[in-house]
Amino acid sequence: MTYRLSLLEKSPVFDGETGSIALARSVALAQNAERWGYHRFWVAEHHGMAGVASSSPEVLAAYILASTSRIRVGSGGVLLQHYSPYKVAENFHVLASLAPGRVDLGIGKAPGGLPLATRALQWGHDPAVRRDFSAQLRQLGAYLDHGTDSGQAADRPLATPLPPEAPQCFLLGGGPESARLAAEQGWQFVFAGQLNGDHAAIEASITAFVKAGGPGTPLLAVTALAAESSEEAERIADGLQIVRLHLDDGQALNVGSEEQAAEYARQAGVTSYRTELRRPSIVAGTPARVRRELDALHRRFGIAEFILDTPAAARQQRLTSIALLADEVLAAAA
Repeated sequence: MTYRLSLLEKSPVFDGETGSIALARSVALAQNAERWGYHRFWVAEHHGMAGVASSSPEVLAAYILASTSRIRVGSGGVLLQHYSPYKVAENFHVLASLAPGRVDLGIGKAPGGLPLATRALQWGHDPAVRRDFSAQLRQLGAYLDHGTDSGQAADRPLATPLPPEAPQCFLLGGGPESARLAAEQGWQFVFAGQLNGDHAAIEASITAFVKAGGPGTPLLAVTALAAESSEEAERIADGLQIVRLHLDDGQALNVGSEEQAAEYARQAGVTSYRTELRRPSIVAGTPARVRRELDALHRRFGIAEFILDTPAAARQQRLTSIALLADEVLAAAA
């Protein structure tokens, strides 16, 4: 094997559960992932959704870092549009000072929630001023540079504490524009294949990143589900779907259900919209079949690391899938 496996966790809250149960399961999953040989464990950021508990990835990451000893831990990713770049740098410098050499900072640009949650997060922002994401990312990079550079710009404060080893920084995106932005600003790039598994889009994004001189090799996030039999994996995968919400103003986004689509439209003040049911892009089957699919993606695109997202709807099969892939891919390599 010539690639690594890592995990993306969304801390799903299942029916009849509390957020405490969901978060405890995420911590236990990170501990298992470390024992099984996964390289990274990233926690997502979502807001205003009863079905997910991962609203604050930096807080959850701190607890997971304290509950593990080797695996890299980070965000997949912090939704920068809501926050001060300076504060994000401070948060991750604290984490990197507590757990040197184990902290990742993944950044995303989506809102990560329903409109009311977005407005609450951006309370105090001037709605007439459109925030420039590339400028925010540049500011964040400048604050993070102080973690390894002793020089200080006269007009820029230090984001303390300065860690002995800076966080590894990644930009998450789903197209060539994001890939070029990552390269231009010196960030590593993760293609969000769990949201867009189109091979042409993957190739175009990787090509854009390489041509722009991006550092390292892009990572690829994929939704993966392994089961003891192909029939079982297909049964679970067949029950998964994505609801694509199309608003009249041209905005389109993925939501979890028809009910969530209606609630999003209501909060956005939209009375006319349409939905489209899609099957998610998923690599499903026996562990051997999933491995063959990953091997093929590795050979075609030169992927050195996959970030695996296991669908929340799989429930108990999530842990089984992660364990099976560890046995098939990681244990075999070891």
